[in-house]
Amino acid sequence: MTWKHALFFRQGEKQGVVVSEEKPFGTVLRGLRQRGRLTIEELAEASGVSVRAIGDMERGRSRVPQRRTVAALAEGLGLSEVEREALLVAARAARPANAVAVTRRAVPSRVVRDFTGRGPELARLTEAAERAGAGGGVAVSVVSGPPGCGKTTLALKAAAESAGDFPDGCFVVDLHGVEGPSDPAEALLKLLKALGVSDRRLGQEDAQGRAGLLRALLGERRCLVVLDDARDEGQVRPLLPAVGRSLVVVTSRRPLSGLEDVDRLTLSEMTQTEAVGLLRRILGAERADAEAGAVARVAELCGRLPLALRVAGNWLTVRSGWTVEYLVTRLADEERRLGALAAGDVRVDAAFELSYRQLTGQAARMLRLLSLVPGPDMTTAYGAALTATDVFDAEDVMGELVEAGLLQAAFTGRYQFHDLLRLFARTRLTREEEPGDREVAEGRLRTWLLETAVVAGRWYKPKYGAPPPSWQGLVPLETVEQARAWLQSEAPAWLAALRGAARHGEHTRVVETAEAMEWYYPLSLYWGHWPEVFRLASEAAAALDDPRLRAIHLNHYSWALSTCEHRYRDAIERADEALDCAHRAQDVPQQAWALVYAVYPHRQLGETRKAFDKAHAAADLFEAAAEHEGWIETIGLYGGTLRDFGRAEEALTQHERIIAFLDAPGCPVNGHAADSYRAAAMEALGRDYAALERWREAAEHYRAAVDQAHRIGIPHREAEALLHWGEALIELGDTAQARSRLRQAVAFGDAAYGNHLKSAQELLDSLPAE
Repeated sequence: MTWKHALFFRQGEKQGVVVSEEKPFGTVLRGLRQRGRLTIEELAEASGVSVRAIGDMERGRSRVPQRRTVAALAEGLGLSEVEREALLVAARAARPANAVAVTRRAVPSRVVRDFTGRGPELARLTEAAERAGAGGGVAVSVVSGPPGCGKTTLALKAAAESAGDFPDGCFVVDLHGVEGPSDPAEALLKLLKALGVSDRRLGQEDAQGRAGLLRALLGERRCLVVLDDARDEGQVRPLLPAVGRSLVVVTSRRPLSGLEDVDRLTLSEMTQTEAVGLLRRILGAERADAEAGAVARVAELCGRLPLALRVAGNWLTVRSGWTVEYLVTRLADEERRLGALAAGDVRVDAAFELSYRQLTGQAARMLRLLSLVPGPDMTTAYGAALTATDVFDAEDVMGELVEAGLLQAAFTGRYQFHDLLRLFARTRLTREEEPGDREVAEGRLRTWLLETAVVAGRWYKPKYGAPPPSWQGLVPLETVEQARAWLQSEAPAWLAALRGAARHGEHTRVVETAEAMEWYYPLSLYWGHWPEVFRLASEAAAALDDPRLRAIHLNHYSWALSTCEHRYRDAIERADEALDCAHRAQDVPQQAWALVYAVYPHRQLGETRKAFDKAHAAADLFEAAAEHEGWIETIGLYGGTLRDFGRAEEALTQHERIIAFLDAPGCPVNGHAADSYRAAAMEALGRDYAALERWREAAEHYRAAVDQAHRIGIPHREAEALLHWGEALIELGDTAQARSRLRQAVAFGDAAYGNHLKSAQELLDSLPAE
């Protein structure tokens, strides 16, 4: 690992969702309605907004009203311009900020309020939870069945009811088995992070080690894990416990018969009584009972599948003027000419088709284009990019899709397709959009994602920072925190866009995107895709026949292979390739970086002499090229290798050169980078003095390193310097101060390197009692 990249291992600020509760929208709306002496029914008639929707808003069940809904309500209430604006302000306050909520759970529970039926199946899962909690019986339950039969709803209902039996947490991970199934390694990381495992610990384990760590944690704790929408056995095997008192519930369209020692529960359609009961709860008993025969017929035409029933029922709720008999007629007409969607059940497709045909032209096209979004969910910015509109217009159109039950909206400000609806939208896209129009929309989305990724990534690059004034984006990137939040939350989408750009031969865009990540990617080291990003970039540079660009991205590829995947020999080979390209390009700094990126893997492989020689050669090249940051980086590495060879006096001289350079008037390296390099150099000097057994000077430099690291917020370096400071104080005979410093180091916990924590604790235990 190089000095530069070690600087970024710090805990980022958690970005949460903050919603003002001083004047909730529902409270404002109720007050205005009551002041106008209107009943909910009268306001519904005046505004065109349904009674149920208004009631849900006032009771706080619907917290994110769309702009056009608010405008309709304002018109129905007869509000003045000032009052209309106040209502719009309350509505905007109810919308969560577009940020990433950080939570200890993988996904919060999404239990529906009108859960109906499934009594025997729910009892089976409840019994499984009780057995697991008591330490007996099967620890894995597989819920399987056709699309739309309610597997996820059942699993989440059971999890909600049994949550009290699992005090160490309930977690839900969506495996996206219908299309684009999640990599088991990513699901492993999600669960381990949700269970509190630090990034540093994760970086010490390979895939097999992480699977073992998850099994151990689930064996020690009492957790309930729902693995939703698994594609096959291989996707879930690494996520299953062997022993213990945890329970894993897997939902899948397949029975996963290759899994051993699991309890299997197969779902099919609901009974007719349950299906009618679900429709009654959605529609309301009075309306349903008034057309009981038609309600029963809707249940039959929807195949008694919960998903189809919900789509049909929600449509009747939105179109309160429709009779249920009219819906029966429409469903029957559609059924004869619609093809199967996913499971061969035409009635499910008919329910989707019915809602689709009632959309405005804008909303129908939005639905089709949203099927191009590569990630599992999206924000309004995706809709704006796809349709070449602004975010507010896209929000209104996507709001229509939510009201029609064709898109799901969460309080996090994101939207999500059900898998079947995504497939339906994609089918309509193929049928109704010209191939050229589809390609243009895909290109717009790809361009927006990658341009935004470049702007966000450049926040971390020297000489860039904030976006230029000329940049007009669809998302706010006014702070480095917003940039980091966007890069993390939209990572699946911009990575897919990068792959798409590579497939389409957009080599310059691929290279530009990867280059923008140079200083960002150490912040998300364990994302898992950095080797691919820089492999694509190095291949794009080769296609451009640009040896300098290829050297740059082969260098980054080498670092990613070494640090992210511990493929040290491969990393050295890529660095050697980069060195060759840099020679052909006559680019001296990239020649030096190629040598630098080989130092760490050589040391990990025990090839100390090669590491020493390359560090020495890189330092000379950087100095000759006046590449300041590279020079600092390499002098630090070179000094460390000198100390490894027992040449501490020479190491001391090298590290003093860094401090002198940083202290010089007009130093070209400044800001956070200079502060971080100074902290590293101070600690290195402490280690040099310690190697010379000059303990007083060692302690002084460790103290300076602690102060510097604390001031700029690098916890792992602060903890390391505290450990070494404690060691120096022990040598000086100051046991009381040593104990205090070591306790401070141990208190960092997972924010520090594991081996440093272990050493600090062992030293503490070895000290005489107070």
